Amino acid sequence: MMSPKPISEDRGSPHFSIPGLVPCRQAPLQIIHILGNFLRIWSVYSMYNYLTHTGASVVLFIFSCLVPASVVLLLMQKPWKGRPLSNTQVVPSIINGGVTALYFILWGKGLKVCGPLRTLLAEYSGAVLGVLSAVLYGQRRHVWKKSEVETEEKVLGMKEMVLPILAGILSALRRVIGRRVSLKNQLKRRLHALTIASATCFLFPVAMWDTIIGSTSASSNNLTFSLWAFLSTIFFGIILIFYVESIAEERLHMVFSSPRHLAVAGACIVIMEISYKMDFSLPGFLLCCLILGFGIYEATSLDRSRRESFQKSDLSDSAVSFADSLFPSQKLQRGASFAKVFNHSRIRDMTFPCHLWAKKISPRASYGSSCKLGL
Repeated sequence: MMSPKPISEDRGSPHFSIPGLVPCRQAPLQIIHILGNFLRIWSVYSMYNYLTHTGASVVLFIFSCLVPASVVLLLMQKPWKGRPLSNTQVVPSIINGGVTALYFILWGKGLKVCGPLRTLLAEYSGAVLGVLSAVLYGQRRHVWKKSEVETEEKVLGMKEMVLPILAGILSALRRVIGRRVSLKNQLKRRLHALTIASATCFLFPVAMWDTIIGSTSASSNNLTFSLWAFLSTIFFGIILIFYVESIAEERLHMVFSSPRHLAVAGACIVIMEISYKMDFSLPGFLLCCLILGFGIYEATSLDRSRRESFQKSDLSDSAVSFADSLFPSQKLQRGASFAKVFNHSRIRDMTFPCHLWAKKISPRASYGSSCKLGL
């Protein structure tokens, strides 16, 4: 007799396959995740190359990229259609748009000052990695240098690292707000389109003020337009990366601040640093990634154990309440057994409030200010 084909209990989970191998169903998603992060990091390096060689304004560049990106996201998601959004969802999304606008400003200025490597890694750690990057690549920079360069660059200190540190904190904050507000996938995408449109509106007066002041008047005659820098930032740095991270979070169970995500980003950063011939030290970078990955793993493991303990307590409470609803006699038996154990103890003359024990322990308890429990 042939036995039915067993169904895997870990179906859809990333841990049901042979250790060290990627499940066949998740292999295309893994490729999409790696390719999406590579294109996004490529757009960051293209943006940095454009800003440093032309001296263009960071605010104007980001605003000119957010406008078409917000239009594309609004046309794709159409948040005005379907089930209407409540105020408890719209208002936090608009506030998140202000946080996102401030994040883009600090992130862009930090990118121009500190370079793409420190700015990208600061997204994963915030203040912790900012301090670590300042130590390894700032004051003792020559210790980790691969070779001597012809032109001596300015040594970065903590003052310059403030921008990517704050940008990393705001990056984590805007992700938390977006995750808390939206519960369903489709709702999350609609609210994200609303958030990017709100960020564009918040950034508009800042961009106009920057245009009026003329912060780039000194180099306005030498500005050149780079189509690749704008298009890659719009489609890869803003639009595509959101869908890639959503797929990684929903299907691969891989959040942004995770060791696996850091490993993918680190490999892409190494490729870009070598391709653009940046002042790059592989040992220092690997040491940064190892320390950061260990910190992220410990933080996520503590948070995961706390969530599991909460889930176990909730499951036990729900199981007891469900059993009581199905078998009310067992609830009475538990109360009677507790009363029996209590009565066999030697504290019969203790006085208790009747509203605590009248219904649970003894049917002889009277409803007064106090009662005596007896045999």
